[in-house]
Amino acid sequence: MKMGGAVYIMTNKNNTTLYIGVTEELIKRVYEHKSRIDSTSFTYKYNLDKLVYYEFFHSVEEAIPREKQLKAGNREKKLKLINSINPGWKDLWEEIQNW
Repeated sequence: MKMGGAVYIMTNKNNTTLYIGVTEELIKRVYEHKSRIDSTSFTYKYNLDKLVYYEFFHSVEEAIPREKQLKAGNREKKLKLINSINPGWKDLWEEIQNW
């Protein structure tokens, strides 16, 4: 069952690099990042395997403008967004697996 769309942010263990993505299947997509399936991807190259932020939408079409908005923002805005819901920068992977 598809849950609609989701925008998410991945980072590495030191929280130094951010990746913003959009997907119809958040659990599957985060699993792919964590499993390092695509050795040519940005997340593979920078070891981005920690989910620190996500937002849900009714459809991926609704999520895409939000992804573009987040990508266009500066790093400070992205850090504030993450800190607003996840101040400890914990990996939210366990949280989303229980759905």
